[in-house]
Amino acid sequence: MAATVPRSLGRPEEVLAKAAHENFPVALFVLPRGTRQRLRDIYGYARLVDDAGDLAEGDREALLDWIEADLDRGEHPLIARVRDLPRGPLLRLIEANRQDQRVARYERFEELVAYCDLSANPVGELVLHVFGAATPERVRWSDSICTGLQLAAHWQDVGEDHRAGRIYLPPEDLREFGVSQKLEPGEPFRRLLAFEVERGRELIRAGLPLVRSLAGRQRLAVAAFAGGGLAALDAVEASGYDVLAQSPRAGKLARLRWTLRVR
Repeated sequence: MAATVPRSLGRPEEVLAKAAHENFPVALFVLPRGTRQRLRDIYGYARLVDDAGDLAEGDREALLDWIEADLDRGEHPLIARVRDLPRGPLLRLIEANRQDQRVARYERFEELVAYCDLSANPVGELVLHVFGAATPERVRWSDSICTGLQLAAHWQDVGEDHRAGRIYLPPEDLREFGVSQKLEPGEPFRRLLAFEVERGRELIRAGLPLVRSLAGRQRLAVAAFAGGGLAALDAVEASGYDVLAQSPRAGKLARLRWTLRVR
């Protein structure tokens, strides 16, 4: 990397490995090699920005500012690889992490959804651009799926996030279901999680026309994203909404079944 790249930004190979482990569905390996590499670049950039906002030591706001400025320079290899993509989604990912520095709770569900429009939806839009399929209608469907996927991740990790000082469950909903800020297990908490899980399902289902609007390998790849989200929500439900002591995860077979169903 260029000498001016902040040391607090991860090495490209390490960031890419982390991104692949966390976000790269097996079904994407059916895509052509060049397309796979472009998607790895997108996930690598998103991981780089997230790490800058969540894990970096020192002034995270300044680091995010450096990343934004580097979209014009391309000094960091992972940033250089995405500079030809639409700037709007790339900037929204940075803004999501700026917002993380200032906002700890989202009072209403609509506010959480608006945050997902910064933190999750841009990735789906960038994928569609790589596919050459980014029509306004497809982007809207993608946004619905990506928001549902982000919510599924939040509901899986309620306990883990709570221990780290983060609660994504809207306080408005906590009050509605009689759940305290301590997030104690019990029937009110289970009813709350059942409600939130169904919200996530509705969002993913609303975006499923995107899968059917595509063909071939692209269709299978997007089906894997959507199916993985639905399988994750099923895993939360199957755990009895026990997400405070554990983070339920869907198995490969469950993800495959949902992929084939939505395909």
